[in-house]
Amino acid sequence: MSTIIYPSPIFGPVHSRRLGVSLGINLLPADGKVCSFDCIYCECGFNADHRPQQKMPTRAAVRLALEARLQDMLANGPHPDVLTFAGNGEPTLHPDFPAIIDDTLLLRDRYFPQAKVSVLSNATMIGRPAVREALMRVDNNILKLDTVDSLYINKVDRPTGHYDVNQTIADMKLFNGQLIIQTIFFEGPGVSNTSDDYVSPWLEAVKQIAPRQVMIYTIDRETPDRSLCKTAPQVLDAIAARVEAQGISCQVSY
Repeated sequence: MSTIIYPSPIFGPVHSRRLGVSLGINLLPADGKVCSFDCIYCECGFNADHRPQQKMPTRAAVRLALEARLQDMLANGPHPDVLTFAGNGEPTLHPDFPAIIDDTLLLRDRYFPQAKVSVLSNATMIGRPAVREALMRVDNNILKLDTVDSLYINKVDRPTGHYDVNQTIADMKLFNGQLIIQTIFFEGPGVSNTSDDYVSPWLEAVKQIAPRQVMIYTIDRETPDRSLCKTAPQVLDAIAARVEAQGISCQVSY
């Protein structure tokens, strides 16, 4: 099985379908995966297959590595469009996440003030005020909401601890629109989420949250569950049209 485990704390830059030239910031161990979800579509594989032996990088290590890479990019290119917190799991699990956000914003302003700071999060930690406040300070606060169906979430996103999607939606409303919802759509035996039974309730939740943008996408790399397939472009376009009919911008990645 082919999976991706990212270096830590800095990787790339890579070309992101959604964000452009992206310098990755991985706050999780470099030798494995730490996540509060265990998604069947995760490009990093199943949690149990990649238990790390190393620790999370320290705040100081992240700051030093990021500054060194930004200095190199300033001298030699390429210039980043975005600094993206992603990698081997859920970045907001790092105990120093809020402080690392502060450091990153300072370094961004020093070296590439035009670059955006983005966080790709599964939203499991946004009930914590310090995490929520840190996410409010970044340019692109991108939070996952694959569905509002609890059975589907337990089957596909597979939370590793207590997870209440209704509470997550309530917490998303606290951002007062300063967030981006990201949702993956795909096909597979018993796990397709593109029918109206899934899309209509999801769309109603999106309307209540009122994000500034929605990003919908489909699988792009090999998944640990090999039965999953991409959703057709015309299906994604139809879902995007329903989002935009509500006055919400929607970006589609095929």
